[in-house]
Amino acid sequence: MTTLSDFSTINLNKLNGKNPARLENCVNGKWYTPSKSVVVPDPLNGEPFIVAPDTQPDELLPFIESMKMVPKTGTHNIYKSPERFQLYGDINRRVAQALHVPEIEDFFTKCIQRVMPKSRIQAAGEVIVVRKFFENFSGDNVRMLMRGFFQAGDHEGQRTMGHRWPYGPVAIISPFNFPLEIPVMQFAAAAMVGNKPVVKAESRTALPVEQFLRLMHACGLPKDAIDLIHCKGSVMSDLLTRVDFRMTQFTGGMTAAHKVTEATKGKVKLEDAGFDWKILGPIRRKPEDDIEKMVSYVAWQCDQDAYAMAGQKCSAQSMLLLHDDWESLGFLDRIAEQAKRRNLSELTLSPVLSHTNDDIKAHIKALLEIPGSKLLFGGKPLEGHSIPSQYGSFEPTAVLVDLSAMLSSDRFFETATTELFGPLQIIVKWNNSLEPKLLEALERIDAHLTAAVVSNDPEFVNRMLGHTVNGTTYAGIRARTTGAPQNHWFGPAGTPLAAGIGTPEAVLSTWTCHREIVFDEGPISSSWTLPPPS
Repeated sequence: MTTLSDFSTINLNKLNGKNPARLENCVNGKWYTPSKSVVVPDPLNGEPFIVAPDTQPDELLPFIESMKMVPKTGTHNIYKSPERFQLYGDINRRVAQALHVPEIEDFFTKCIQRVMPKSRIQAAGEVIVVRKFFENFSGDNVRMLMRGFFQAGDHEGQRTMGHRWPYGPVAIISPFNFPLEIPVMQFAAAAMVGNKPVVKAESRTALPVEQFLRLMHACGLPKDAIDLIHCKGSVMSDLLTRVDFRMTQFTGGMTAAHKVTEATKGKVKLEDAGFDWKILGPIRRKPEDDIEKMVSYVAWQCDQDAYAMAGQKCSAQSMLLLHDDWESLGFLDRIAEQAKRRNLSELTLSPVLSHTNDDIKAHIKALLEIPGSKLLFGGKPLEGHSIPSQYGSFEPTAVLVDLSAMLSSDRFFETATTELFGPLQIIVKWNNSLEPKLLEALERIDAHLTAAVVSNDPEFVNRMLGHTVNGTTYAGIRARTTGAPQNHWFGPAGTPLAAGIGTPEAVLSTWTCHREIVFDEGPISSSWTLPPPS
C-alpha cells in the first residue's frame, strides 16, 4: 500500500515562510528547478509559503524536445502497445487505494486548503471526486473505454471499424479554483487513452497537482508519461506556438480562452468561464408538498451555489431569476440570512484570488447604474483579517437588477452578465407575463456552462430546457448549479470547442478523435475483369 512518505516532499505542518514548499518542473521523467523562481504569498496572511519555478522562454527546449518525441499515433493505441491500457487500469486502482488512506486523503485536503482556502468539506469533496474518478477507470475500464464498432461492408471480406484514437502530444492549462480536481482528472484522462500531456497549473495553487504527480509515480505511472511546467501565461503561450500540439485543453476565463484558441489555430477544447444562471420558476401548490421545507432547502442550495468558495467555482450561481411565487414566501430574506452565517474562521468565506476589493466595488458600482437596480445585501469588504491586499476579501453580496432595464441596452446587459469570479450574484425578478423577456435574456448570454431550472411544475421545466443550451443543466426542485462531476458530464454546450470532464463520454470527446479503418481482404472474384474507366 502506498504511504505518504513514498511521495510527499513537503511537511504541511511546517509550511511557512521559513519552511516553504519548493516546487519543481518535471520533464521526460526528470524533476528539476529552473534558474528563476517566484515566491507565492499565503492567501490568508500574505506571508511567503511556496517557491514555484518561473520557467523562462529560453528554458523551454526540454519540453519542446519531450513533445517532439511523441508521434501522432500517441504513446499507445488499439494496435500499438495495447497492454498500456491494462497498465493504466492498474495505476488508477493503486491511486484510488492510496486516496483511501486517511493520512493521504487528509494531506491532499489540507494541500488544497492552503493554496485555495475553502471549507474542509469543500476541499475534501475535491479529493473524493478525484478518488472516484480513479476508481471508475480502474481494472479493465480503460481498455473497455476504447471500445470501437464494426459495420458491414459492400462485399465479402470488407468491413469497417470505428476507433477512438489519441492525439499524441497535447497540452493542459488548468485554473486556480480547483487545484487538484481539474488538472488531475484531465491529465490522467489524457494519458490513459494514449496521449502525452504537458500540464501547466496556476502557479499560486500548483502545490496539490505537483504532489499528486509524485503520488502517481509512486503508484507506477511511467515517469516520462506526463510533463509538468510552472511558468507565466506568456511563456506557456510561447510553448504553444513552438510545439505542434495536436490538441490543447484549457479551463479558465473567456478572454484567456480566446487567446489560447488563436495561439493553437483552433486545436483546442475549452471549458471557459460561464455566467451561470438559475431560474426559480412557478410553484405548484400540491397538498402533499411541504412548502416551508421546500423553500428553506432551495434557499440553502442557492447560498451554496452563489457563495461557497466565495463564488469562485466555474459553475457558481451568477444570476438568480426569481419568480414572484418565491418572493412572496420571503425568499430574499432567507438567502440574506444564509449568507450571514458564513465566516472566515471556518473558511465558509474565502479570499478572492482573481479580484481585488477595488475590482469588486467597481463592478457593484457599475451594476447600480442600471435603472431600477439596488443593493440587496453585502457590498462591503470584510474586516478583522490578514488577507493580503492583492486578494479580495468581500462579504457575500447580491444586487437586484430590473429585467426590462437590463435588456434595454447592450451596455446594461453586458454589465449585468459579466462574470465576476467572487461572492456576488445578480437577482432578477420576473413573473409569468415576463417569460418572453426571460427567454430573451437567456438567449443573449454568451457562455453556456451550467444552469438550473428550479420548479415543481414539469411543464415549465420542460419549456425552459427546450429553449436553453447550457452544457450541464440541473432541473427540478432540488436543482443546483454547482455539482462535482463524479457521476455526470461537466462542460459547456453550444460550441464545437467544448471540453468535458468526469465521465467516459467526456474522456472520449475531449482526449480522442475518431478514426475509421476499412478492412478489404477479398476474395477477388474469379470472374473479375478490368472494367472500363468510370
